[in-house]
Amino acid sequence: MNAGAAGAAVAVNVLGVIEHPSFGDSPYRIDANGAPYLPVGDGGLVLGVRLGDPVFGVGGDHVAPGACLIHPDEAARHALALYACIGNRAVVRTGAAAGTTGAVLGKRGEGGRVIVGFADDDLTRMRPGDHVAVRSAGQGAAPSWLRDDVAVMNVDPGLLPRFLAEPNAGLDRPIEVSVRSVLPARVAGNGLGRPAASWDMDLQLTSRGHPGLLLGDLVAITDIDARFNMGYRRDWLTIGVIVHAASPLPGHGPGMTVIATGPASALRPIEDGAGHSGLTASMLNLQ
Repeated sequence: MNAGAAGAAVAVNVLGVIEHPSFGDSPYRIDANGAPYLPVGDGGLVLGVRLGDPVFGVGGDHVAPGACLIHPDEAARHALALYACIGNRAVVRTGAAAGTTGAVLGKRGEGGRVIVGFADDDLTRMRPGDHVAVRSAGQGAAPSWLRDDVAVMNVDPGLLPRFLAEPNAGLDRPIEVSVRSVLPARVAGNGLGRPAASWDMDLQLTSRGHPGLLLGDLVAITDIDARFNMGYRRDWLTIGVIVHAASPLPGHGPGMTVIATGPASALRPIEDGAGHSGLTASMLNLQ
């Protein structure tokens, strides 16, 4: 999403509405073993789940920390999901929590949702239907030091340097990124084939193999090109932030919102399974 010359990001105020959970005729989904389950916490206004919580420690389905925003107009909903970037400031405009501020944590492709985090006390005063304004900025912007072969997206320009380290020896050096894990392309699930600028990608992981994965962690996926629609490309690398918890659905799992993608020679993930610190509430002033 590096469009044109590097410079100041274009900011656009967009409006979202806190989603109400919804179901079809049946309340059940079918897990990977063929058993029915209730998909609790998939969308809407989720309480008690925070950045830093284990993705496999939540007893629900695609649970995201905070409020999921949508828009009743389909075209406006797509624009909301496209424009909103991790770290963008959000302000509640209606309801008992009017005036409260939060920050975008990520996005969900299913239903064009944008995930917004708030302090716990503020979340308890909100309700589905409340309006939230987002000062979106980040898409199409790129710092002057970014390599031409690396695309960044879905992250506020002020937050990007917290994740991607500017090379010390010029643009021909790889960009280093601290991540919790480096994962193979075979774990990529729901979201493949979709536009990375407005969708997340689920990772087909289990608690047995990745018990330490947390909401807000950065992860790297090898051989995935996410410049446009996400798909396989040999010797490529994609970096993303974990924005929602696990899911029993086959082909689904913890979801990541892409923030950078490029040739494997241009991005160098620094794997730190014990000491990694990704997107945090304190970083976004949500505490």
